[in-house]
Amino acid sequence: MQPDIGVRHYRSIWISDVHLGTRGCQADLLLDFLRCHDSEYLYLVGDIVDGWRLKRSWYWPQAHNGVVQKLLRRARKGAKVFYIPGNHDEAFREYIGLNFGGVAVVEDAVHTTADGRRLLVIHGDQFDAVVKYAKWLAHLGDGAYTALLGINTWFNYVRRKLGFTYWSLSAYLKHRVKNAVEYIGDYEKALAEEARRRNVDGVICGHIHSAEMRPMEGVLYCNDGDWVESCTALVEHESGELEIINWAASRRLLPVKISARAAA
Repeated sequence: MQPDIGVRHYRSIWISDVHLGTRGCQADLLLDFLRCHDSEYLYLVGDIVDGWRLKRSWYWPQAHNGVVQKLLRRARKGAKVFYIPGNHDEAFREYIGLNFGGVAVVEDAVHTTADGRRLLVIHGDQFDAVVKYAKWLAHLGDGAYTALLGINTWFNYVRRKLGFTYWSLSAYLKHRVKNAVEYIGDYEKALAEEARRRNVDGVICGHIHSAEMRPMEGVLYCNDGDWVESCTALVEHESGELEIINWAASRRLLPVKISARAAA
């Protein structure tokens, strides 16, 4: 049983790559994060729902439904919620400009922090050469990635039984394979260049499941990570300071089971 740490309030929260509808989605841990964190602004930075996977086979447990309900409840309670579709939930791009239950669907956004910085918020698949020019290859890679996540799930099941904390095998391999490292580097450079082109102070994105925050040639590059491998979010303090929260590391155990009442 995880201790109750109370509710922490932030000015803004960014989450992406939840991949609801897949077995790799850590919906229970995301519900735990949302229960413990509140904000004035909430940005859903793409791939919240995995339409690619749901087209092949239906998987939608109660925890996934709980995440959707929790997000809609935030909007009803007055939070400014923005949904920026990604490539896995690209069907929602047909509804850009509309508002559903207080959730505004937008192509991208420019967020102004409390200390005056202007940050482009975008999923980022538009700057992924594989997704943009060879979508069939992206789907093929998605299948291999799903298989790896299946191995990762069983690997961490054994770790929990032995008393160890969560460790992402897929993230470890991604950061040690030379081509993957080069791919991430090229992606980050492309997003930083887009921020400079749009004359903003930085960019906040998702897509590659790799949380990061660092300056890149005069602009700030931020990636809020994902809720499949690392279980991370980007938050803005009331002062405007940005921080990446690794919730899996904070809670020290994955997954966290949340009761229906706690998820409300």
